Amino acid sequence: MRGALSKNWYAGVMLLGLTGCGEDGQAPRTCDATCQDQSAMRALRETLKLVYNLTLQGKPVGEQDRSTRCPLGGSARVVGTALSNPEQGATEVELRYELSACAYVQRDDEAEESYDTVIEGTVHQSGIIAVQPSATTALRIEAEAIDISGTVYDPPFDYEERDCAVLLNQSGNHLGGQWCGREVALTL
Repeated sequence: MRGALSKNWYAGVMLLGLTGCGEDGQAPRTCDATCQDQSAMRALRETLKLVYNLTLQGKPVGEQDRSTRCPLGGSARVVGTALSNPEQGATEVELRYELSACAYVQRDDEAEESYDTVIEGTVHQSGIIAVQPSATTALRIEAEAIDISGTVYDPPFDYEERDCAVLLNQSGNHLGGQWCGREVALTL
């Protein structure tokens, strides 16, 4: 009996050792609900930035109405006003993003900065986008109801929010506010 107990104990310890540690011998990383919301919020902000760059970057200022295919599927349309202030190195925006199954993937060494999402819905963005180091980005991002689905974090967690109300403020590299009725903040 003693030998059987020792074998079972040893097998259990080996199994725990194999499943309970990451590649470097540390405990595997986890991502709770707040962490997942932060990654999804980052995905939304970076998708808007990508769509802005694809549609408006380098284009004449003023009234805008431009569309693009999203790199991994879906499409986006940007409507509104973008005015440049070269003296301050900033662009003042009042834009509406219409995202139609807009897919975007980001893989990063920082686990919380990785995502593979599809976003559907209308997002309003207003404020200042810094172009030069002398200016600071100051944006308000709002949506009455967006759908976001896919995976967030690395290793990935399934993520899905439907009819998510968003009210975010970005000041410099800090982004925070209401995400699907929950308080969330992060540093970009």
